[in-house]
Amino acid sequence: MLQPFFQDQLVEAGCDEAGRGCYAGPVFAAAVILPRDFFHPELNDSKQVTPEKRKELKHFIKEHAIAYAVAMIDNDEIDQINILRASFKAMHLALDKLRKRPSLLLIDGNRFTPYRKLKHQCIIQGDATYASIAAASILAKTHRDSYMRQLHKEFPHYNWRQNKGYGTEEHRFAIEKHGLCKYHRRSFNINSHQVSMFEDDLPNLSEDQLAS
Repeated sequence: MLQPFFQDQLVEAGCDEAGRGCYAGPVFAAAVILPRDFFHPELNDSKQVTPEKRKELKHFIKEHAIAYAVAMIDNDEIDQINILRASFKAMHLALDKLRKRPSLLLIDGNRFTPYRKLKHQCIIQGDATYASIAAASILAKTHRDSYMRQLHKEFPHYNWRQNKGYGTEEHRFAIEKHGLCKYHRRSFNINSHQVSMFEDDLPNLSEDQLAS
């Protein structure tokens, strides 16, 4: 059972990213402020939710959230500033777009670059702990998946429609055969035999969960 809030006095925004461990495409981040009475029985970390349920949750979150926003940093900028900084910048951009200003940020993970002197709390596995972070994980994941489906049309041989740019065996074989394209992250030093640089991101993602 997700906890609804970290505390009961300040307005909280949950923040999470999607696509940090991918070989190709942008990293997305979302920020979500939920009302006190928000509840959905199947809300969870996006990696633990089926694609069909993620779509349902996306619409539910957008309909019931006090405020939400999604932002992205593309692969070229990821290569320039590194993936960790790009993830934090995407969160900052999402926070910039919120129509309501929070007083406390709940960040999934163990590190964060402070945003406009707002208080923040880093929470390991926060997307499986607090509702607002889980909601942010759903929005970041669904928006990124939709974006990767569009990129798939331009480069279908990598099958990003299915693997979403993660370093699956199929994706690595496609890189071996076709080489890298303009959407691959060159700073990751990718080759077809390389195992994932972010192994923690991949074991929880089955082919069915990556599909949409």
